[in-house]
Amino acid sequence: MKRFHVHVGVADLDASIAFYSGLFGSEPTVTKADYAKWMLDDPRINFAISQKCGAAKGIEHLGMQVEDQAELAEVYGRLKAANGPVLEEGATTCCYAQSEKSWIADPDGVVWEAFLTNGDSTVYGDSPDFAALASGNAAAGACCAPQVAAPAPSSCAAATSSSCC
Repeated sequence: MKRFHVHVGVADLDASIAFYSGLFGSEPTVTKADYAKWMLDDPRINFAISQKCGAAKGIEHLGMQVEDQAELAEVYGRLKAANGPVLEEGATTCCYAQSEKSWIADPDGVVWEAFLTNGDSTVYGDSPDFAALASGNAAAGACCAPQVAAPAPSSCAAATSSSCC
């Protein structure tokens, strides 16, 4: 059974974890210094938040997580039928997980991913340049979301990848 995925950029990870834990009535299933994820069954959603310097706050991307290769093939077929450019990323490390994925953007630039998670990772990971699919909300160099041009120079330049300005 497929699971809807939402990834939101946040300014204050601890405050957002407290808020979403209250909203969902449960603690995150994954918590890292720069990331948290809830795997909820009611509603069936993979809801992730991250704090990355330079990322717009709010929805970074949406997606469809599948449970097996057959569902992945079905969703990949739907991406191709949507008549937009599809970026087939394949095997990757993203959001502390090993996954196989492809990306597409809707006509207004909202980015969607279709993915199958194969295991955990000890690193956040990164993604290739998805400039053709950019939503404008992802941080330059951010994992799991299309990369856009780097933000204008600011105090972010001195920040680490796990902090934000």
